[in-house]
Amino acid sequence: MNIAELLNINAGKFPFKSAIGFKKKDRWTELSWKDFRRIVFKTANALQAAGVKENDKVAIFSDNSAEWIVFDLAILALGAITVPIYSTNNQEQAAYILHESECRLILVGNQEQYDYSYGILTDSVYLKEIVAAKKSIWIKKDRSQYFSDFIADGAEDFEISKKENADLATIIYTSGTTGVPKGVMITHGNFYTSVEAHFDFFKFKNFENETSLAFLPLTHVFERSWTILALYGGAKVYFLENTKLIASALAERKPTMMCAVPRFYQKIYAGVLETVEKGSPTKKKIFDWALQIGSQVAELQRLDQPVPLPLLIKNKIAGSLVFNKIKNKMGGRLWFMPCGGASVSPEVTRFFDALGIHMTVGYGLTETTATLTAFPFHHYVHGSAGIPLGDTQLKIGENDEILAKGSGIMKGYYKKPQETAEVFTGDGWFKTGDAGKFDDAGNLFITDRIKDLMKTSNGKYIAPQPIENLLSNDGLIDHVMLVAEGKPYVTAVIIPNFESLQAELPKLNITFTNWTDIVGMDKIRDLYQARIDSIQKHFTGFEKVKKFVLLPAEFEVGSGEITPTLKVKRKVVLQKYADTIDKMYSS
Repeated sequence: MNIAELLNINAGKFPFKSAIGFKKKDRWTELSWKDFRRIVFKTANALQAAGVKENDKVAIFSDNSAEWIVFDLAILALGAITVPIYSTNNQEQAAYILHESECRLILVGNQEQYDYSYGILTDSVYLKEIVAAKKSIWIKKDRSQYFSDFIADGAEDFEISKKENADLATIIYTSGTTGVPKGVMITHGNFYTSVEAHFDFFKFKNFENETSLAFLPLTHVFERSWTILALYGGAKVYFLENTKLIASALAERKPTMMCAVPRFYQKIYAGVLETVEKGSPTKKKIFDWALQIGSQVAELQRLDQPVPLPLLIKNKIAGSLVFNKIKNKMGGRLWFMPCGGASVSPEVTRFFDALGIHMTVGYGLTETTATLTAFPFHHYVHGSAGIPLGDTQLKIGENDEILAKGSGIMKGYYKKPQETAEVFTGDGWFKTGDAGKFDDAGNLFITDRIKDLMKTSNGKYIAPQPIENLLSNDGLIDHVMLVAEGKPYVTAVIIPNFESLQAELPKLNITFTNWTDIVGMDKIRDLYQARIDSIQKHFTGFEKVKKFVLLPAEFEVGSGEITPTLKVKRKVVLQKYADTIDKMYSS
């Protein structure tokens, strides 16, 4: 089935119910399913009139927006293939993707993306036209037009192209923590069977009454798959264009569901603990009591056991005193929050469980259409990545590598037969590149990325992610990257949480000058040393961070230090800060 059929299905079921929401001139606007389908069909007809045919490639180079999802579904409805480009990519990166995928047309979301695309257009033998999502973008008349003009003459009726499960729907280029990005070929069947597997696994009730907020990049398989799932089930999806406005968007739209990466949850967890630590002894005592009660309730619910009435009453009091204040900052209605993209420590999942928000940890890759495993609603194990969904089969291969089979596995890498062959075993198992193990109940535990496993010069192996997760749970740390490969001991490159650190300066009698000076001060280093020592007091000796460096600026997606899903690119950081890292081993 063409996954775009969700338009006909839901426009038939809920014609006047809101399908999507977005900000227009600083006000939230919504489209009904009937109007949503109408605009998608007008766009599909416009694409066809522009010469786009079945199996042609069409790119989207934009932040999240209503135009993004409309364009995507229109491309799919036409039977063409969507090629998303990360909104933070530079011209060279965008050109590589557009050229390799032979895209005929591109939607752009802002001026910089238009300028890059126009620069590519003038030299490209494939790219023929640019469509600008907003009229605030200044365009040239040559082969460029605005989205509203592009669809103006498009008919409102359209027959969705018939598709088989094996037919290609999208090529998603990996953000690439290492090497050149590869185009992952995802089929209509990959999307459809993944969506069906999730509904079968979670058995949602009245899903059409749910509200989701799309704030992770739609370019990434996680948000894209989740948004397709939400729309398929008839839920309303709001699209947040500026991720810096997440706090206000949560308060304004009050979603019930939302997917996010571990760093999002870690920041909330660390922020709450920091606030508690700064509060009075009485407030700390109340918080500790509430967390204890919430944890007891969460544990009984995890085990699918009844919660005694006295404990329920106490939990209601804990909610009014503590939990509701935290939840209200997240909109107040969130109850289901898929989490993927990297590992997350059990302290964080237990915390959200105690609040009454089911943080549904999952594991998957772009190559597996996101989810391979996830927490069910009951009997999940904190610290694990859950159990397999749908027809997913998993086993542990050489070097403890997780191998996977199932209907969510990609078709392969676009135009890269050798790279495709390298990630499959002879008998068809996909090699994830992650090391893992199972417990007796079948829960998967990710031990580390095989490529990330570090061996010190003393022959000791270090799995960095669990250590980095624990350090990142601290409110004064934004990002941390361990260094140990071929080195005599473990060191760390740390990006402070500058907002939290700023609040600490008066306590240390430090007047702010600039961050380069601040992070080099002995008082600041002593502050972080004490935090690190406390966190790693139970670590094995060779795992402990012996030295660290505090960098004076945040990692940036644009400069390549982190991916759009906030994962540190180790190779880039090692190269960029080689001299700084070397000093930790020479002093």
